[in-house]
Amino acid sequence: MTISSILILLIIGIAAGMLSGFVGVGGGIVIVPALVFFLGFTQHQAQGTSLAMMIPPIGLLAVWNYYKAGQVNMAAAAVLCLTFFVGAFFGSKLSIAMDPAKVKRIFAVVMMAASLKLMFGK
Repeated sequence: MTISSILILLIIGIAAGMLSGFVGVGGGIVIVPALVFFLGFTQHQAQGTSLAMMIPPIGLLAVWNYYKAGQVNMAAAAVLCLTFFVGAFFGSKLSIAMDPAKVKRIFAVVMMAASLKLMFGK
């Protein structure tokens, strides 16, 4: 992995962690598209890597299937896991301090932006 790809992974992990703590989203909405668009992962590699970073809480069996198919970047998953952990802490602090109606609107914007990018992006 290059230094630039590690930096991108750090940014993706922090952003996904903060959004997870802030509005309850992360892997599918932030990490998967970011790995595809910013690091050139295939959709399957992005999904497998995103699941790998979430192994402890949810994805062991799903990751195993992606791993056997050669679709998991373990180094990327480890960096994302660590930065997601830190980002979620700060995102949750920010969300708790805000008006719930404002958080709900921000969540809606994040969802719309992600869906538009997936629908019309490369």
